[in-house]
Amino acid sequence: MAKTRVAGSASTAVRPILKWAGGKRELLRELRPFYPPAFTRYIEPFVGSGAVFLDLYNQDLLAGHQVCLSDINADLIGCYRAVRDQVDAVIDELRQLETGHLARGREHFYEVRNQRFNPARGEVHATGCPADRYTPALAAMLIYLNRTGYNGLFRVNSHGAFNVPAGRHSSLRICNPDNLRRLAAALGTPGLALEVRQFRDALAEGSAGDFVYLDPPYAPLSRTASFTSYTTAGFGPVQQESLQRAVIDLAARGAHVLLSNSVTPEISALYEDSADARAAGLTASRVEARRAINSSAARRGPVLEYVITNVPRREAVNRP
Repeated sequence: MAKTRVAGSASTAVRPILKWAGGKRELLRELRPFYPPAFTRYIEPFVGSGAVFLDLYNQDLLAGHQVCLSDINADLIGCYRAVRDQVDAVIDELRQLETGHLARGREHFYEVRNQRFNPARGEVHATGCPADRYTPALAAMLIYLNRTGYNGLFRVNSHGAFNVPAGRHSSLRICNPDNLRRLAAALGTPGLALEVRQFRDALAEGSAGDFVYLDPPYAPLSRTASFTSYTTAGFGPVQQESLQRAVIDLAARGAHVLLSNSVTPEISALYEDSADARAAGLTASRVEARRAINSSAARRGPVLEYVITNVPRREAVNRP
């Protein structure tokens, strides 16, 4: 059993190093009342920025538990593995990128994206599992491009090339060594697995007593608001329906399920209006959240999102 750690203060808490479409930092206050008071394993098959995992970790709620983090995005998992295994090398690379960005800004961004990151990324994606071959340099470039790119998106085109343009930032911190080291320690916790997996495979292993948090790519609010391009395969209605069936199966097996998604007719039909979902004990609540990523600044304010769960609501301490 892992050694129990002391929950950190706000100043020592581990924070996400990436901004990810659908990242849940703004929704944590709505999710915490549905963290089950007791569970066996923690499973998160769409880990993204890892905001919920880190919230549980910072509150010392994962001590002694097996943790299974996964995502189909091999770049994401490769980056996290590099941070976990070679954090000082990642920091050294990221400091150099930060220096270059402060000196040359957008010119440096496009040079790194086009001449360094995409060619190197293409090489690791050419054979085998890319996450197994991710280097500290690649991880640092991914962090740099994510933090300085437009809205912090990770987007690839039909050829698999990262094509997010440079963002406009008045000021930002690119390299935070202390937080990177704290994240490396969190990801290196005994009993924590970090894998590239399809969500179906990850969920197939869920059993009674497990706590499963699901943050899939959201159903788009409009035809132009989809963030399905975090892999070339996308995540559309067919995948949303497959996920719903897997979630119902999980609940039927006795797992504690917590799912977030956008409030759209598609998701309403799958959960709020579904007799099968209700029979499995799932309830769908609409909560207000702030979208951090949107092509329009005017649309980054409060929106309604679904919190779907079979866990009874309980009072929770809302940390900052």
